[in-house]
Amino acid sequence: MADDKQPDIVYTTVDEAPELASASLLPIVQFFADAAGVSIAKRDISLAGRIIATFPEYLTEDQRQSDDLAWLGDWVKTPQANVIKLPNISASVPQLVAAVKELQSKGYALPDYPEAPATDEEKAVRAKYDAIKGSAVNPVLREGNSDRRAAAAVKNYAMANPHRMGDWSAESKTTVSAMDGGDFFSNEVSATLSDAATAKIVLETASGETVLKEGVSYPAGTVVDATYMSAAKLDAFLAEQIEATKEAGTLFSLHMKATMMKVSDPIIFGHAVKAWLKPVFDTYGDKMKALGVNPNGGMGGLLDKVKDEPEIMAAIEEVTAARPPMYMVNSDKGITNLHVPSDVIIDASMPALIRAGGKGWGPDGKEHDTNCVIPDNSYAPVYDAAIEFFKANGKLNPATAGTVQNLGLMAQKAEEYGSHPTTFEIPVAGTVKMILEDGTVLHQHKVEEGDIWRSASARKAPIEDWVQLAIDRQRLTGYRAIFWLDANRAHDAELIKYVTPILEAKGVSDKFEIMAPREATIASLETITKGENTIAITGNVLRDYLTDLFPILELATSAKMLSIVKLMQGGGMFETGAGGSAPKHVQQLMEENHLRWDSLGEFCALGESFKFLSEARGNAKAGVLGQAVDAATQGILDENRSPSRKVGEPDNRDSHFWFALYWAKALAAQSEDAELAAHFAPVAEALESNADTIVAELAAVQGSPADTGGYYKPDAAKLAGVMRPSATLNGIIG
Repeated sequence: MADDKQPDIVYTTVDEAPELASASLLPIVQFFADAAGVSIAKRDISLAGRIIATFPEYLTEDQRQSDDLAWLGDWVKTPQANVIKLPNISASVPQLVAAVKELQSKGYALPDYPEAPATDEEKAVRAKYDAIKGSAVNPVLREGNSDRRAAAAVKNYAMANPHRMGDWSAESKTTVSAMDGGDFFSNEVSATLSDAATAKIVLETASGETVLKEGVSYPAGTVVDATYMSAAKLDAFLAEQIEATKEAGTLFSLHMKATMMKVSDPIIFGHAVKAWLKPVFDTYGDKMKALGVNPNGGMGGLLDKVKDEPEIMAAIEEVTAARPPMYMVNSDKGITNLHVPSDVIIDASMPALIRAGGKGWGPDGKEHDTNCVIPDNSYAPVYDAAIEFFKANGKLNPATAGTVQNLGLMAQKAEEYGSHPTTFEIPVAGTVKMILEDGTVLHQHKVEEGDIWRSASARKAPIEDWVQLAIDRQRLTGYRAIFWLDANRAHDAELIKYVTPILEAKGVSDKFEIMAPREATIASLETITKGENTIAITGNVLRDYLTDLFPILELATSAKMLSIVKLMQGGGMFETGAGGSAPKHVQQLMEENHLRWDSLGEFCALGESFKFLSEARGNAKAGVLGQAVDAATQGILDENRSPSRKVGEPDNRDSHFWFALYWAKALAAQSEDAELAAHFAPVAEALESNADTIVAELAAVQGSPADTGGYYKPDAAKLAGVMRPSATLNGIIG
């Protein structure tokens, strides 16, 4: 551990909209926490911070900073850990490159990201950068399993104030298309290790053996999977779907997770770019490669590389004209579904489309039915089942819908498919083998050049903890509880071998069901349509997907979820929603000085963190703070103090002022701690009596551009100036 004296609570420094909002909210939180003797520290896990910490040898002493992610990785393994984790960027290559360029412009002599490393030095630099890509933060911090659900105040508000839902038609042409073979689902094999083992992954070819990875260690009881996707079958599938989309008269869309699946999904994304522009690649492929085109980075980067090549640009226009219309990220700016891998993330894009009645935005700026292409069949059936359900039954009614809570297996890198160093693009045809140190071949696959092979694992202790978490939650709520496991899928079959005996031993088998994801989706939608509640007990990837899907349908957003990681060593991590880091919100702030990011998820996490601190360390005042946070959160909802989307209307900073006022009033009114009541009574009076002035000061700055001094690494003083523009509010809370 880096510090002798540990903080009570750690707030993470992150990126984009959550970090902008934190510059406004955190000073308020620290002011209230100080009154209860609660110490709050910050630790930097932003993309820029992680880059700086990774390359100290290139930087001056003043520029260097500690490896806070490593510090947090140690802290979450201790009983006193209490982390409020804001959403951080899961960096794609374009984001990583952009962050490096910004830091270089600020005087950080960082090496460029090597697109095609040739020397040993370039390969070493590339390996360091690759470790930062994707969901690099999550495996380090998540030393516990996930408990995500709608906070009571948020669910009550959503039912009393139902959001708009798009109408579904039984004649909708919107559909989900997935491969019927050759994908990760169909090729998966899995085994549970009876003893601890170390494995190596090799590629055997006609010319010999290449070691892809060695020294991969597993404790006894680990479920180890391996699978691959056929590049040839993927290409055939994509070509088929482009033609099928054109014939159906719908939009073509690809839905991937190129951030979390940082190795596999960018490659699949690149295959889609090449399939879309196949005639162009057939004719100009060598020239485009010489120009530095990498289709895995998307159409945006490709077009930038060839913009001065009129012949290639003309060929692209000709092919595009012959293709079906494409689903658009931004119709006004011509940004397509295939522009940037990180622009269309399946767990956000598919729920938004389903909520909109199956409609996606086309290049004409209008909504259309859509072919949702999700190549791998592992979880595509979830979205297919949801779409077919709404076609048959019509849209969900948020005013009467029940809720789907989620308990997700994710501790100790469980099921980190594609986001870790056991995923490979096969360089030459052969056989991939996972070989244990005693010579046992655990798994093997015959592969072709370009195939994507990957392995993942789930350890025994996290699996057992996950099942116990499910038992505890079901006992507490009495809700219908479903393990989303497919007995016909290799990995899930191994998990079922753990789940069933534990449920039987605890005498609760009758309280739980086990269903494949398609059937579980239908059952869950049927349950919440009746106004009843259910618990989805899932693996890691489904946890990520479902905690966007159901909240977006129930609440209109996933950013307002209560997200608790019950750390296995006794600590707690409180995540502030699953809403991503919202680059569009940053753009609006820069252009109009209006931040529409909603901190409600942070309010919910804050209350839980204070209450956890009270229980774990016996700090009664922290418990009073936590209860008052809940009252303030309810006030934000009841009084409609959440941010507006439009400039000139109340934004994120306004909501923070009202949160501070309601929090102070709740503390002043409570009778559990007279000292806190006396301390906050004058604060509440000062905030309330100056409300008009504070609101006016906050409104006065809107409408003109804002300068935070950087996108990936804002200037602290400039950021504070933008996010704390009310001198009156600052004077009251310090």
